Amino acid sequence: MSEIRLMHDDEVIPDAAQVAQLVADQHPRFAHLPVTPVASSGTDNAMFRLGDELAVRLPRRPGMEELPAHEHRWLQHLAPQLPVAVPAPAALGEPGHGYPYPWLVLTWLGGDNPRVGALRHPHGLARDLGAFTRAMRAIDTDGAPSTGFSLAERDIQVRRDIEALRDEIDADAVTAVWERALTLPAHTENTWVHSDVAPGNLLLRGGRLHGVIDFSWCGIGDPAIDLQVAWNLLPAEARATLREASGVDEATWLRARARALAQALVQLPYYKTTNIPLATNARHVIAEVLAKTT
Repeated sequence: MSEIRLMHDDEVIPDAAQVAQLVADQHPRFAHLPVTPVASSGTDNAMFRLGDELAVRLPRRPGMEELPAHEHRWLQHLAPQLPVAVPAPAALGEPGHGYPYPWLVLTWLGGDNPRVGALRHPHGLARDLGAFTRAMRAIDTDGAPSTGFSLAERDIQVRRDIEALRDEIDADAVTAVWERALTLPAHTENTWVHSDVAPGNLLLRGGRLHGVIDFSWCGIGDPAIDLQVAWNLLPAEARATLREASGVDEATWLRARARALAQALVQLPYYKTTNIPLATNARHVIAEVLAKTT
C-alpha cells in the first residue's frame, strides 16, 4: 500500500480509515468502496482511490479550504469544452473525524504521468498540449475567478529564492534572465488557464495526451501560465512545436519561460528533501532556461 509523504510543517493528512469514515458518513452510496492511498508528487492535496472508478482529494494544509468547492464548480463548466478527458466531480465533503477541511470526490482517470527525458512522441505531445491551452483560452470568461500573479508581483520572492540557492546555481546568470523578463510587456488579456500544467497533472496513453487533472487553481489569468510545461517537461527540440500549436506571441512565450524559472526557484529549496521528483524537475528547468539564454 502506498504512503503519502509529509511535505509541509502545517499539513494534515487523514489515513485511509478516516477517509472511509468521512465517505461512509456523508456519502453512504460510496460506503462499500475500498479506500486506498495514492502516492503522488502533488503538493496541495492528498489523494485516495475510492474503488476502481473514483478518487478522493483532500487539501493538505490551511489556506486551501475553498479549493474543493472551486474545482467542483468549475470542472463542470470547463469539461465539455476541452479536447481531453478531465475528472468529473461526484460529491463534496465536509470536515469530520479529525480532518479539518472540505474535500472532493471525482472520477478516477487512468493513464501514465509523462517522464522528463522519456517521452515517446514529444512533438505529438507538444501539439496536444498546444490544443489544450488553446481550448482553455477560448472558453468564455464571464464570472470566472482570477488566478495567478504577474512577474512583477513575483519579483521579491524570486530574488529571495535566488539568494537561497546561490551555492547551487549560477545566481548571476539566473538574475540576468529574470531581470530581462521583467522588461517584457505585461499580458493584456485574461483567459482561462489551468495554472498547473505540469508532468504530475498530465495523463498519457500511447505517449499522447489523454487527460489533465487537478483544476484546483483554474481561473482567468496570463495565458503564459499554462506554457511553463515547455520547460518542465518537453525537450528543447519540441518547444517550437508547442509554441506554434498554442498560437501565442513572443512576449507570452518569454513570460512563460520566466514563470517556469520563478516556479523552479520556489520549488527547489522548499522541496529539496521532501519531494525529490519535484526538486529534480526544478533543477532541470533552471538548467534548461539558462541553456536557452547562454
